[in-house]
Amino acid sequence: MEARKGDRLIVEGEKLGQRRRTGKVIGAEGNPSQQRLWVRWEDGHESLFIPGPGARVERTGKGSKR
Repeated sequence: MEARKGDRLIVEGEKLGQRRRTGKVIGAEGNPSQQRLWVRWEDGHESLFIPGPGARVERTGKGSKR
């Protein structure tokens, strides 16, 4: 996964009853195979996030590929 500042992060719930979480990438560190992301979540809090199998990125802005 390669995320850039401004991209949208979507994390699917992994357990029954868990809802999907979404947030905006506000920073990214490391190489694409081991990225750590600073994310501003939909509820307004910010955290450092290490993507797992249930996470995906939607490109936003100019030059985005979908």
